[in-house]
Amino acid sequence: MSLSLFSRRTPWPEEPSTYPGPRVVREPTDPDLEALRSKDEAAFEALIGRYHGPMMRLAMTYLRDRGAAEDAIQETWLTCLKTLDRFEGRSSLKTWIFGILLNVARSRRRNEARILPFTSLFRREGGDDRGPTVDTRRFGKDGMWTTPPDNWSNVPESRLLDRETREKVKAALEQLPSKQREVVILRDVVGFEADEVCALLSISQANQRVRLHRGRASVRKTLEEYLR
Repeated sequence: MSLSLFSRRTPWPEEPSTYPGPRVVREPTDPDLEALRSKDEAAFEALIGRYHGPMMRLAMTYLRDRGAAEDAIQETWLTCLKTLDRFEGRSSLKTWIFGILLNVARSRRRNEARILPFTSLFRREGGDDRGPTVDTRRFGKDGMWTTPPDNWSNVPESRLLDRETREKVKAALEQLPSKQREVVILRDVVGFEADEVCALLSISQANQRVRLHRGRASVRKTLEEYLR
């Protein structure tokens, strides 16, 4: 993302925004927070550079192309600057920033829904933390596997990492129920820790574990079928 928007030619916002944004805890010892509060532009540009990769990965899972994701990230940083005076510190600055991005990406995705392909209408939304994670026919009466998960150790690494496999993973993520998809993306694509995901999505550790397990199992099933 270009940093020109945040150069000295662009004044810092003077008036607070009405954007609600996630409500979180002030951390007086957080150097990033202090740098933002003191309007240290060099530190701000370093913060942008540090978070740009994870922010892009998160935005790209909601939006259709890189350009739309870049726009969402730019909107996120502008919102951060405009609402910084409302940051209260009940979780980390990082969680607050990514929470704003999540809201922006969700909103833009809803706006895109009118032009999504017809097949996308069949993607499951909402939460479905009930029911078996894996097809029960794969277990015997003793509870042991009758058809265990495939061992991918013999699959060439080049195939696991090729473009077509990555597209299969992306498609599998798209087909997950939204609540599972968000947790899997935040944990396995963006790289958040469990407690960060719980804070960002306002869910319990137990719910986080269930959604992550079910989401990962569904993605693995798709890859098992593809890599056989």
